[in-house]
Amino acid sequence: MIRLNEPRWVLLALSLFVVSPIVARGQTDEAGPVRVFSKDEVDRSIEKAIQYLLSVQKETGSINDKGHDTTMTALSIMAFAATGHLPGDATPEGQAMRRALTFVLNDDRVDDQGYFGRTDGSRMYGHGIVTLMLTEMLGMGVSEQQDQKIHARCQNAIDVILSAQKVPKPTHLRGGWRYTPEQADSDLSVTVWQLMALRSAKNDGLRVPVSAIDEAVEYLRRSYASPLDRNGLPTKEASGFSYEPQRNSPTYTMSAAGLLAMQVCGEYESPLVSGAADWLLEHPPKWEERFCSYGTYYYAQGMYQRGGKHAEVAQQLVAEMLLRTQAEDGSWTAQNGSEKSHGAVYATTLAVLSLSVKYHFLPIYQR
Repeated sequence: MIRLNEPRWVLLALSLFVVSPIVARGQTDEAGPVRVFSKDEVDRSIEKAIQYLLSVQKETGSINDKGHDTTMTALSIMAFAATGHLPGDATPEGQAMRRALTFVLNDDRVDDQGYFGRTDGSRMYGHGIVTLMLTEMLGMGVSEQQDQKIHARCQNAIDVILSAQKVPKPTHLRGGWRYTPEQADSDLSVTVWQLMALRSAKNDGLRVPVSAIDEAVEYLRRSYASPLDRNGLPTKEASGFSYEPQRNSPTYTMSAAGLLAMQVCGEYESPLVSGAADWLLEHPPKWEERFCSYGTYYYAQGMYQRGGKHAEVAQQLVAEMLLRTQAEDGSWTAQNGSEKSHGAVYATTLAVLSLSVKYHFLPIYQR
C-alpha cells in the first residue's frame, strides 16, 4: 500500500496531484488523443508495479530478471522508497526492502576499493545508481550495525567516484565520468549518475569536496548544445544537452538528465535550465524513442523541479504514456531497441520512479 504520511521521508509538504489540460507543443500520439488519468488511476498503477517487483524477488534478496543484479536491486529499493515504504516497515514491502538491502550490502557485491560496477558488470552506471541508493538510505537501516555498514559502503563508493573524476582528461572532458573508473574521457549519461550520488552524499554530510560538484556542473555546461557567448549565456533561447561536449546534438534523454542534474546542484535559475525545460516542451516523451524509460525518469523529476506549466505538462504526459503501456501483471518492458533487452525490472523501476514524483519522498528529488 502506498503511504503518504511518513514524516521521516517528508521534508517538504506533499503536493496534490493536479491534472492540467495543457499539452506539450509538438505532442503527437499514434494511439490517439492524450487521455487524462486521475490520481486514483495513477496510484493503482504504481501499486500494481510494486506488487510485480515483490513477485520477482529471489531467495537471495535480489530483484532482477536480466542481469546486473546489484544495480537492478538498488533501483528496486529506490522504487519502494519513492512510494513511501521503508526497510523497517512490518509489511511485505518493508520485508522485501530489508532483504534487498542486505543483498546489496553483502561483501561479494563490491570489490576491495568500494566499486560496485565490477561484480555485476554494470560498470560506472551501476556504481552511480547503487551509491545514490545507499546515500538515500542512510539512517534507514533496520539496526545500528546496518546503518554503520551503509555509511562505510557509501563513503568508499563516493571515494571511487571522486578518484575517477581526477583521472587526467582533455580540457572539455574534465569533471565528468565514463564507463570505468580508469577511463580518460567522459559522457553525460554516466556523469549524471555520479553527480546525483555526490550531491546526495553531500547532503548526508559525507566527505565530498565542493570542487568535485563544481567541476561536474562545468562539464554539464560544456554539454549544452547551444553555443555560449562570452558571458556564458546560450545563444539559442531553447536548447538541450548532448551526450558529449561539442556534439551540439541535443536528445530527449540527455536534455532531461542535464535538466535534473543542474537543478539538483542548485542551478534553478540558470538559462541552461530554462532553455532545456522549454526544449523538452517541444520534444515530449515517446514510448518507442531510444532510451525512453531512462530519459523519462529524468524528465519527470526534472520538469517537476522546474514547476509551473513544465511540471503540469510532464505529469500528464508521463501518466498517459506509462499507464497506456503497463502490462497486466503491473510491469513494463521497454519497446525501443536500446532498452528492450534490459528486462522488466529495469523498465518497471524507472516507471515507478517517474510516476511517483508527485510523492517526493526521496530527499534527492526535493527542491
